[in-house]
Amino acid sequence: MAQQQPEQAQASKTYVIDTDVTFPPFVYANDKNKYVGIDMELIRTIAKEEGFKVKIRPIGFNAAIQSVSSGQADGMIAGMTITDERKEKFDFSTPYYSSGLVMAVSPKSKIKALTDLKGQKVAVKTGTAGADYANSIKDRYGFTTVTFDDSDNMYNDVKNGNSAACFEDSAVLSYGVKIGLALKIVTKPTNPGSYGFAVKKGHNQKLLKMFNEGLAKLKKNGKYDQIINKYTGSKAVSKKKQNAKESHTVMGLLKQNKKVFLSGLAETVKLTLISIVFATIFGILIGLLGVVPNKFAQGFSAVVIYIFRGLPLIVLALFIYNGIPSLTGNKIPAFVAGVVTLMLNEGAYIAAFVKGGIEAVDKGQMEAARSLGLPFNKAMKRVVLPQGIKIMVPSFINQFIITLKDTSILSVIGLLELTQTGKIIIARNLEGFRVWAIVAVIYLIIITILTLASKGIERRIND
Repeated sequence: MAQQQPEQAQASKTYVIDTDVTFPPFVYANDKNKYVGIDMELIRTIAKEEGFKVKIRPIGFNAAIQSVSSGQADGMIAGMTITDERKEKFDFSTPYYSSGLVMAVSPKSKIKALTDLKGQKVAVKTGTAGADYANSIKDRYGFTTVTFDDSDNMYNDVKNGNSAACFEDSAVLSYGVKIGLALKIVTKPTNPGSYGFAVKKGHNQKLLKMFNEGLAKLKKNGKYDQIINKYTGSKAVSKKKQNAKESHTVMGLLKQNKKVFLSGLAETVKLTLISIVFATIFGILIGLLGVVPNKFAQGFSAVVIYIFRGLPLIVLALFIYNGIPSLTGNKIPAFVAGVVTLMLNEGAYIAAFVKGGIEAVDKGQMEAARSLGLPFNKAMKRVVLPQGIKIMVPSFINQFIITLKDTSILSVIGLLELTQTGKIIIARNLEGFRVWAIVAVIYLIIITILTLASKGIERRIND
């Protein structure tokens, strides 16, 4: 028994697997908002066969690539085409599915071939084989590419007439068209490629071996074919199409996804509250350093404010979540990375108006307090700050509202806040307009409540 314990401990290890849940029929959320699809069923069945556990994180295709590359995740399965370029950074499993690339246009479009794309814009999704293919032929056929982070926005750009066409894996586009995606495929599959499970090059080789062995078992015992048919067979497509029709109304979407919307809202509010607390502490400290009679402290404050106000929030989030782990080798939880990102960015703005609020108080107030014998600290605390706070309060409340809105950007690192929740729902029913309208109304309701509360607080302070 003693010899079996280490083996059992290893067998029960949980691996973090990142994916893109906007990629049906390979990965998507079903009507119960559980992550399903060919990829999900394969990885879970293989894990059961081989005796390990998986934790699935829905963070998007491009974000998943960066996450695995930086060591934030152990592996990735999201319909990822095996290419020579990707092999330089990833180790791939044996292929588990083959698919080509096709071009789709709006139903009324007159475009029928690549030669019709001259002078047009073509929509692609970041980091995908479709994007690589489109960029490799755009000069030959005279079109330009427009890049999106998820499939829904790419499809909508074509449906709305902003782009003339899009490129996507044939299996994914064919499935989408069958269940009601308002596009038509006009080319035959080209550039055939194979999907593979990926890990960071030179890492997690045991996981990769278990995946390969489990996949071989599934193909041998027939479970692999059952999984493919479960999600691509005529019955599966028919059922998916019917479910999509039932959830096309706003009320239907709200009824079906009420718990998910509330969960996303709760995550947004939690992230906002925790971040604003740390941002306020950070901002006040940096702001106060900017007004103390010390050149080094003032310079340090100015540099911090300049850097973190100048960096785009999305760049800062990706640097903290993916960049730092690449350098240190230590993982950073997405929620922690999100809080730190907002703390630094929002804190820099708070520091700026704390500094400005104090400087807005007449200098004679400090001089008068010092002339009465009060040291700098007491003069600041008892005379200047009480007056400065009145000036700062509106900015503090406004920054709280801005922080709430800025949480939406953190969907890029996979946080399941309100915006990411919307993306996941859209991947299932393709109702981008209605879902985003619901998300927008939720944000507006919360922001309106905060705005009214802020005006009440402001009036009390000024009375």
